[in-house]
Amino acid sequence: MSRYTNAAEILPPELLREVQRHAAGKQLYVPSPATRAPWGQHSGARELLRKRNAEIRRLYHSGSSIRELMGRFYLSYDSVRKIVHGKNTASGFRE
Repeated sequence: MSRYTNAAEILPPELLREVQRHAAGKQLYVPSPATRAPWGQHSGARELLRKRNAEIRRLYHSGSSIRELMGRFYLSYDSVRKIVHGKNTASGFRE
């Protein structure tokens, strides 16, 4: 059985009247406000990609070729090129 709270106990009178006007006698679900974390924040994926990309840039500036980095990190030529030249990465965020 569903628990509910009487709207008259929690809503201000003017809001209660407005809700009654639109949905009198109906059972309503009031969702929580949407609060989404940025992509990869909870899983740690964003930080892992940041570290990987920093390592790719370090290796590139130490003399590794884009082709070598492609094989080592299993990325396409364009993905490595974007990382080492500071463009938006394939992961969808700019560092």
